[in-house]
Order: sequence, then structure tokens, then C-alpha cells
Amino acid sequence: MNASEFRRRGKEMVDYVANYMEGIEGRQVYPDVEPGYLRPLIPAAAPQEPDTFEDIINDVEKIIMPGVTHWHSPYFFAYFPTASSYPAMLADMLCGAIGCIGFSWAASPACTELETVMMDWLGKMLELPKAFLNEKAGEGGGVIQMVATLGTTTCCSFDNLLEVGPICNKEDIWLHVDAAYAGSAFICPEFRHLLNGVEFADSFNFNPHKWLLVNFDCSAMWVKKRTDLTGAFRLDPTYLKHSHQDSGLITDYRHWQIPLGRRFRSLKMWFVFRMYGVKGLQAYIRKHVQLSHEFESLVRQDPRFEICVEVILGLVCFRLKGSNKVNEALLQRINSAKKIHLVPCHLRDKFVLRFAICSRTVESAHVQRAWEHIKELAADVLRAERE
Repeated sequence: MNASEFRRRGKEMVDYVANYMEGIEGRQVYPDVEPGYLRPLIPAAAPQEPDTFEDIINDVEKIIMPGVTHWHSPYFFAYFPTASSYPAMLADMLCGAIGCIGFSWAASPACTELETVMMDWLGKMLELPKAFLNEKAGEGGGVIQMVATLGTTTCCSFDNLLEVGPICNKEDIWLHVDAAYAGSAFICPEFRHLLNGVEFADSFNFNPHKWLLVNFDCSAMWVKKRTDLTGAFRLDPTYLKHSHQDSGLITDYRHWQIPLGRRFRSLKMWFVFRMYGVKGLQAYIRKHVQLSHEFESLVRQDPRFEICVEVILGLVCFRLKGSNKVNEALLQRINSAKKIHLVPCHLRDKFVLRFAICSRTVESAHVQRAWEHIKELAADVLRAERE
């Protein structure tokens, strides 16, 4: 593929992606496939001669899309959100084109310096203590982490840092705060109190790729004392050394992580933060929270159901009053119907359904239709239990 064909195919791909996003509501949210469905649909080995781009795109619809769970569908209410926005997609294209491996400042100065500045931008949005920021030659700093494991709580519960923090400091215990999903909400003043006590932490992490419109993967971590990381991960073979590394003016992010290379992820943050602005991002978070409270209100109006924990952000944990068995049956019917998608959790000994506001395009009408669907299936489950 030469530059001329890339221009043509790139425009076609942008059209395909835009059409996919615009039409995602019409696609079944959860696929009708069984394990192993894909292998019989593709050759047993790579082709000896090149395939055409048209054939590949046709196969995306014929082979790939039938097996896709559409995480950005407005009827996807499972797990937690995974962020998506057009500015982040455009930035991802540019990241792929530049293709630098940002293990040191010398490997690509802009890759390192933009990441440092974006982490300070984000830290200021969250009103993090200055000890976590990189500016003015402090000891702290932030780094965009590659995510190896996802650690999210079942019901969006919060530890009290004001209680835990002083004990950890007194006993000289490292305190790491993980706010994977909830951290995005802290850019809104009304939710910032949930982070009170972070000043006692040694490190803090959350995932902009969950709820801050920055496409996967983008996990942000700050430390008060960067040498705690660089002392453990420092890697300095001769071929990676450069003339600025001991100047005290630059960051070599290879010393902040286990892998050597890293992508130019900060471009996604830069595009999103500039094209939405803090007010636009706050409005997005608030809309999701409002929709979760709307769903909570619908559940509370039905005496057959109960809310299991306080609704604070965009997650509602609910269930039918009664046995775990009846709730397992309800979830099975919901996910078998494939009109919406939910996942469960266990809270103590109770089987609970989780309704998470996920999609960037979800509206009140989708929440209302989802609730009507759940009520209909609940009636079927309760009727079957009585018979």
C-alpha cells in the first residue's frame, strides 16, 4: 500500500468507523456465537499472495462483527465504561503514524515531554496535592501506565482515606490508591471529596480510558517520589544512554516501568482535553451520573426490586427481592434476549445485578427502554417461579 492508496483507504476506513459508531444502536449488543466460531471461517494459514483491501473489509463484517460485543452500544450496561471519542481515535491514528518507541527522552523528546505535561494537566483537574506533580522540578510525577490487569470493585465502594492514610503514614506502610473507574469523576467539584485523604498516599492511579473519553489504553499513575520507581526499574545499557540523561531536565520513562518501549499515548489525552475542555468532560460525567440516578429511581418505584448499595456515580446495583436463584434466572433471561447486556456481582451472600452507564451515546430513552425490558423479563421469571 503506497501513500496514494493509504489516503483513499484511510478515508474509507474513517467512513466505516463513523458509520459503525452512528449505527451501533441497531446492532445486537451481544453476539450469537459459540466458542470456536471463527476458526472455520478463515483459512488455516496466512495467504501466500496478498488479499485485496475490499476482501478484508468485507470479512470484517462477515467474520469479525458477528463475534463482537459492542461495548459502545447505548444498550451496553455491563462491567464499567470503556472510553471512546472521535478526538482520541484521531490521536491514535497519529500515534500509529509517528510510531516512536518512547523509552527515553532522546528516543523522542515530544513523546516524553507531552506525557509529563498531560499528567500535570490531569493532576490539576483532580486537584491532586502538588507533591504528585512534575512541574518546577519537584520529586513527584505521573506516568501513563500500560494496563496488565484491571482491578475494579464490584459495587463502586470507597475506602475512607482519611482513616486509612494516617495509620499507613504512622506505621511507614506504602499507601497506593487505585481509583480505576471513579477517578474520572474527581474532576467534578461535587465528587472531589471522595478523594480526600489522597495527600497521605504514596501513589495514586486511575484509568482515563474508562470514563474520560480517552480510548483504551490509558492508565494514569502518580507518585510522590519518583525515585521509588526509577530506583527499582532503572535500565541503563550503553546503547540507551544519551547526553541529556543526567542533566536533571528530562525524564526517561523506561525507568518508570517494566517494559522498555511505550506508545505516544499522551497524544490522546492532549486531543481530548483540548477538544472537550474541562467543562465538556465534567458535563459528560454528570450526565452519566444523572442517568444512573434515573435508573435507580425507576427501580425504587417497583416494589418487587431493591437497591443494594448507595448509588454514588454511574453504577446501580439492584436485584429482585427474594432468592439468589430468581436473580440468576433474571440475568440469564436478560443476557439470552441480547437486547441489553448486564453482568452480576456478589455482595456478601447476595447475587446482584449491576447496571452501569457506559456508552458515550446513551440517553434517557435507552435507560427507560432497558428498564421496561427488565420489568417484562422479571414478570416472566416470577410467574415461572410460582408455577
